[in-house]
Amino acid sequence: MICPCQMQQPQTKVYAQCCEPFHLGEVATTPEQLMRSRFSGFALGLTDYIAQTWHPSTRPQDLTLSPDDQWIKLDIVQTKPNWVHFRAYFNDPDSPSGWSVLDEQSNFINEGNRWFYVKGNTQIEHFFPARNDACLCGSSKKYKKCCQK
Repeated sequence: MICPCQMQQPQTKVYAQCCEPFHLGEVATTPEQLMRSRFSGFALGLTDYIAQTWHPSTRPQDLTLSPDDQWIKLDIVQTKPNWVHFRAYFNDPDSPSGWSVLDEQSNFINEGNRWFYVKGNTQIEHFFPARNDACLCGSSKKYKKCCQK
């Protein structure tokens, strides 16, 4: 299985060699690793993992997830110490194109040699792929030859 954080990337990794080790207890050594594994955790509905990697000071009390295949692509925009800017694309039936993007700048903290997600500055927008972009449906076709029709 391709790792959810690797979907629609030029060179993909399988789940067992990407995020699964973190989901099974390996500790992420960078905020980017943690953020990728959290994206995959959200996509796979791993409530316990998301809760364990969310700093207790900001973690919601009533966190319940289920597998969610609407998350279709993750792009890392920029990383800095304690910070990751990413875009997560998802199916959105309310968007004119059928797609939206969650743009987030996430803050992380390292305590006891473990990274934790603290909070994120988020914005959601409808997403309109350019004609020659790869279609987000996963067909490997250009958008103009696929879902734009």
